[in-house]
Amino acid sequence: MSISTNIEERFNEQIQKEFFSEYLYISMEAYFKQMSLDGFANYFHVQALEERDHAMMFFNYVIDTGGKIQLRQIDKPKNDFASPLEVFQLSLDHEKFVTRSIHSLVSAAQDEKDYTANTFLQWFITEQREEESNMDRVLNKLKLVEGDGRGLLLLDAELALRVYAPPANANMPG
Repeated sequence: MSISTNIEERFNEQIQKEFFSEYLYISMEAYFKQMSLDGFANYFHVQALEERDHAMMFFNYVIDTGGKIQLRQIDKPKNDFASPLEVFQLSLDHEKFVTRSIHSLVSAAQDEKDYTANTFLQWFITEQREEESNMDRVLNKLKLVEGDGRGLLLLDAELALRVYAPPANANMPG
């Protein structure tokens, strides 16, 4: 099975989006580290690692299907944030953007009757639902504490417990 030119191009674009996501979340991690909110920083550190895995899953798929990797420039992410609430709102909005992109890829795979790509993408459909749900959950908690320092510290302690777990199907080399 070889990858079509269209799917190859679109997957290469998705690789760039996933690496940008990693870069964005590293920026958010830095923001929280500078505020000494290590739990929040941990949350975004784990998030960045997940996004790198996603990029590499697309990378490996393109290679495994005979395609060519065409890496693209990664834009500078936002580095200045007004509050933790702004960070999580931006994160949720970004995850919704990625979800729309994945849905577009599914539509393209279905249009081309590329059942292999479609099957590959189904994991990302489920993953994006989880990503949006997680961001929304933390965002809602931040709205509840309304900037109260004690509530923020409790949420920081909760987010410190997040542990990185690579996806079982990451198809990582080695």
